[in-house]
Amino acid sequence: MANHLVHETSPYLLQHVDNPVDWHPWGQEAMRLAEEQDKPILLSIGYSACHWCHVMAHESFEDEATAAQMNADFINVKVDREERPDVDSIYMQAVQAMVGRGGWPMTVFLTPDGKPFYAGTYFPNEPRHGMPSFRQILTGITQAWNTDRENVIGSAGEVAQQLQALSGVGFEAQELDAEILRSAVRGLQGRFDPSWGGFGDAPKFPQPMTIEFLLREFVRTQDADALEMAEVTLRKMAQGGMYDQLGGGFARYSVDHRWLVPHFEKMLYDNAQLARVYLHAWQTTGNELYRRITEETLDYVLLEMRHQGGGFYSSQDADSEGVEGKFYVWSADEIREALGEDADTFIRIYGVSDEGNWEGHNILNLHLDPDALAAQLGIDAAKLRARMAAARSVLYGLRSERIWPGLDDKVLTSWNGLMLAALAEAGQALERPDYLEAARSNAEFLRRTMRGESGRLFRTWKAGADAKYNGYLEDYAYLADGLLSLYEATLEPRWFDWARELGEMMLTHFRDTEKEGFFDTSDDHEELIHRPKDLQDNAVPSGSSVAATVLLKLSLLTGSGGYWEVAERSIATMGKFMSQYPSGFAQWLNATSFILARPREVALVGGQEELTPLLAVLRTGYRPFQVLAAGDGMGDDLVPLLENRSRIDGKATAYVCRQFVCRTPVTSPDELSRQLRAV
Repeated sequence: MANHLVHETSPYLLQHVDNPVDWHPWGQEAMRLAEEQDKPILLSIGYSACHWCHVMAHESFEDEATAAQMNADFINVKVDREERPDVDSIYMQAVQAMVGRGGWPMTVFLTPDGKPFYAGTYFPNEPRHGMPSFRQILTGITQAWNTDRENVIGSAGEVAQQLQALSGVGFEAQELDAEILRSAVRGLQGRFDPSWGGFGDAPKFPQPMTIEFLLREFVRTQDADALEMAEVTLRKMAQGGMYDQLGGGFARYSVDHRWLVPHFEKMLYDNAQLARVYLHAWQTTGNELYRRITEETLDYVLLEMRHQGGGFYSSQDADSEGVEGKFYVWSADEIREALGEDADTFIRIYGVSDEGNWEGHNILNLHLDPDALAAQLGIDAAKLRARMAAARSVLYGLRSERIWPGLDDKVLTSWNGLMLAALAEAGQALERPDYLEAARSNAEFLRRTMRGESGRLFRTWKAGADAKYNGYLEDYAYLADGLLSLYEATLEPRWFDWARELGEMMLTHFRDTEKEGFFDTSDDHEELIHRPKDLQDNAVPSGSSVAATVLLKLSLLTGSGGYWEVAERSIATMGKFMSQYPSGFAQWLNATSFILARPREVALVGGQEELTPLLAVLRTGYRPFQVLAAGDGMGDDLVPLLENRSRIDGKATAYVCRQFVCRTPVTSPDELSRQLRAV
């Protein structure tokens, strides 16, 4: 018999709909029941692609005896962290405060009014490794609730007060100067792995925002060490097993320091950010490896993660047939049978062996450079690459006949905003009209599906159901950033107009006017035990850091100093954190570098065809410290940067400005190049 999750749309929640646990979705109904029945709430938070969430579900939530104990003593609430990042953020802070670390599955025990009093992550079904069993935890919590209620309530109140205090902390503004960026680079050098790339030891996460910062520092200062750290990391990740050598795209992270063994789930947000940073690396260096990885990653997303209406799905699971990684790994015999005479070469290049490199199986990784092997064997490198591409295609076809990992097919506004930006930039830079069309289609889908009548955003959508949940700060910020990228790629003013609308809504509904910065939830959001304000950049950037980035760009495109002032004050409060913890505040660093680089505003006026030579100059290489507006100068829907600009001598004309101070307008590509090179 299905539980109360039966009407939900989240694939993660629906995975639990047939559990014997009487699960409820998050909401007032569950809290009312807890109050009426005088029971604590057992809150379980996870997500669809989470391997250990599946393990705990199988061990405990599918177990009749465990479920009976849960149903008798608790009101049980299940939350998809991707749908409700506000709930996840609040209670993750509680877990970290109580336990010293966090993760998923997250297990938190609450009073009926939502205050946490005991927390943890995964609990096994039997005691092991010094951990009590989940049922022992349940018994202990029930006993404390029934016999020591006063202390339980007191503890919950203290934790809630600590969380409220943290959310209300204001940070002292620090002057933004280049020493913040230099300190961050030194900090990253201290943790950099020169052999394998990345920062710190295993497990290793890709950290695209950190790599982006290093690329920008190279562009800004020509710091060769920054570029070296970025390039070593990008190369090693692309060669490892964390990158899907057959289908493209990256898994969530590597459990080892060599990027060989992935935690196999694939997330939309990782692949969006990584495609974008590999694109920027190609624009910076011209290295064709980075272009290939960009295209393979975006092609993977378009093939496997796209809804026919234009939205992008959230993730693919780590498990298939209940086994982590089963879909992706190979035996040497399977390779030999599939590839015939090309098998031995493929085995050498992709690190395959009879004993395997992971639990008796092989995770494909680029063990040898094909060009180097071709030189060693005295054969044509291009022909060898073509043979290996054909071999990969054969294996991808065979893999596609296996049972696929689960797909989380909900569409999230924020993560789609990240992919929108990647597709728009790549479509323009790589001259891939299919990417630009996918970006337009995505933006149109989001406007049609995720934008309410008032212009406010929804968080999540799934085919067959209406979009739901108030949009969070990250939904507005990521989408606005993606729309600005789409505007610069297409020069269609409608995308700028929507981005500006979203920027205004961020200021109206999310801004913290007392402490500076932004809250994660809007001013008319559901009331929780406190209003979250997560400032750290984690697997995805904080909503606040992207909001500040968007406002900086909007300021330059509109001439509104108010946008710039709000953003700069917000960024200034994060100064000491950026310099001391660069990996945790990397998008804040990117926003800071944008300010310190004194970015250019470039306005082009002319017809579409006559602007082409000037646009070619502006779109050569990686230009992170530039905003662009272009038009014929005669429409009613002009971006403000274009206002009062006109052609010179009837020719297409470029106006290059810095912080609203403009140089002499020019009409030739050579003159424009000279102005862009000038300090």
